[in-house]
Amino acid sequence: MSDKENPDHEQNSWLGPLSGESTKSNPNSEQGETFIEEASYGKSAETIATSGSPLLGDINMVLDIPVQLTVELGRTRVPIKYILQLAQGSVVELEAMAGGPMDVLINGYLIAQGEVVVVNEKFGIRLTDVVTSSERLRRASWQHV
Repeated sequence: MSDKENPDHEQNSWLGPLSGESTKSNPNSEQGETFIEEASYGKSAETIATSGSPLLGDINMVLDIPVQLTVELGRTRVPIKYILQLAQGSVVELEAMAGGPMDVLINGYLIAQGEVVVVNEKFGIRLTDVVTSSERLRRASWQHV
């Protein structure tokens, strides 16, 4: 269908690129006519890495960026006057249960839970439950609302 037959085409021709679609000229059509090609979404890093995509170089650039991994023992809320009364030997009761799973955070975002282990006389964590990528994205978008 040409622009003459579809008056909305000219007004909405800018929608394709903004919606993630690409517009290409069709060599078998009238001059100036375009068709919409759907963009592909949801490719994982593994798919891109194995596809020989030019994006692979970009992904490799971020693989060496350091992030803060934190294992959280527990939390509690206390008034400031309680904090001012703390002294050496004070015990702060946490909401987490003894022997329960510990939260594993990357830059403050929960990515897993695990149990404490000892490795060469140092503490470590054995992951028992890893948050899925879609759940991490959902939580991250919810936190910014």
